[in-house]
Amino acid sequence: MELAYYSDYAVRLVNTEEPARNKDSLTSVEAVRELFGANGQAARRATDADVTRFRSVRARLRSVFEAADGGDETLAVDLLNSLLLEFPVSPQISGHETRDEDGKPDWHMHLADHPSNATAGYAAIAAMGLAFHLTSYGVDRLGLCEAAPCRNAYLDTSTNRSRRYCSDRCATRANVAAYRARKRLETERAADTGRSAETAQVTTPRTDR
Repeated sequence: MELAYYSDYAVRLVNTEEPARNKDSLTSVEAVRELFGANGQAARRATDADVTRFRSVRARLRSVFEAADGGDETLAVDLLNSLLLEFPVSPQISGHETRDEDGKPDWHMHLADHPSNATAGYAAIAAMGLAFHLTSYGVDRLGLCEAAPCRNAYLDTSTNRSRRYCSDRCATRANVAAYRARKRLETERAADTGRSAETAQVTTPRTDR
């Protein structure tokens, strides 16, 4: 498993909450376990106590994205560093379960489960994955969706750093809204022009010949 794989852990956790819509899907230990995906062993360690702990880590990760999205690179890095210090990772070389084309072990770096609890383990992986993405691609690659009221987090992997939305759905919704806004403005301007022309005809004095 490559380190780049872990960068999505932070996004997954942050996006369990939509503050502007007053929605929160992180309400049970089952929801916590779903965040681990295929890592069933780590998921099974989660308990009811992890729900509150996960929410606390989520708020801190969202703050990293908010700082990055707002252009404050130093703050984003400082906030992420505090998570890295509090939740250190335990890297291991893995590969016994996979083989290359020659039948040899496919050695790669793997982050071991945290010995403390499920939250600490997930937080360590999420922070490390986000740090890997940030240092590889830049702080400005961490963003929040611009399709209001959505403020989901995303990692920009576009070639020209042009991503602005968390999903194709939000991009389409924003484009449709922008199109409708332009049409309304054009209609209003046309109406104003028509009213101005009518006013000019009424107020223009007649010239007797």
